[in-house]
Amino acid sequence: MFALNELQDKVAIVTGAASGIGRATAVALAEAGTKSVIGTYAGDPHDPEQTLKAVHQVGGTAVIAEVDVRSTDSVEAFAETALSQWGRLDYGVANAGVLRRHALSELTDEAWDGTVDVDLTGVMRTLRAAAKRVEGPGSLVSVSSFIGPIYGWAEYAHYSAAKAGVLGLSRAVAVELAPRGVRSNAIIPGIIETPQSSDPVNSLGPDGLTEAGKEIPFGRVGTASEVASVIRFLLSDQSRYITGQALVVDGGLTTYMKD
Repeated sequence: MFALNELQDKVAIVTGAASGIGRATAVALAEAGTKSVIGTYAGDPHDPEQTLKAVHQVGGTAVIAEVDVRSTDSVEAFAETALSQWGRLDYGVANAGVLRRHALSELTDEAWDGTVDVDLTGVMRTLRAAAKRVEGPGSLVSVSSFIGPIYGWAEYAHYSAAKAGVLGLSRAVAVELAPRGVRSNAIIPGIIETPQSSDPVNSLGPDGLTEAGKEIPFGRVGTASEVASVIRFLLSDQSRYITGQALVVDGGLTTYMKD
């Protein structure tokens, strides 16, 4: 149980919260007493009601709101839900993302634009909407990936470019918002077991995750809750002098050179 009472009765928006890291983040915040707007996309096959149920199971409060991070109007309305429900917004978590495999020779402009619009511009829209509504000290966290900022991955040039761009965006926002007391940081997850990484077509799939775990010093891939706990730390006052940074959560993967 997260015991820091400064998160009690604060309000957060979390995009991509129907599953994976987003769901785990909503639950981690609920454990600390933070209310959340659970962002869900109409085309997402995962059930946001399961996130809401998990929040309620730990005694938390949340509401579900649809959001399409490709649309400024949709993101603005999503962020406004926090104010209409609870009259405040303290934290923003830009987590929504897509992962699609495309070899460079077959990567169309449409496929490139579609990924960048969600994985980078969608993050900007989320940070922008949250920053407009946070009054006083607040915190923003963007979810990047070890693919792009640290490693390259064949057939994912579009995803890699977008996720690397998230770091530059987060740093620029940190400098701009620091005079207001609003912090901006990024998370760089390594190989984490989520519905996205478990997709055998566009990602590693279950067998691939098992094999990948053998290459990690801890001997396993990470869990969504392990990433969520770091996001919660970056939102909390325990990280009040940290801004413009990117924390790697990867079980040592990117520091390890196999013999």
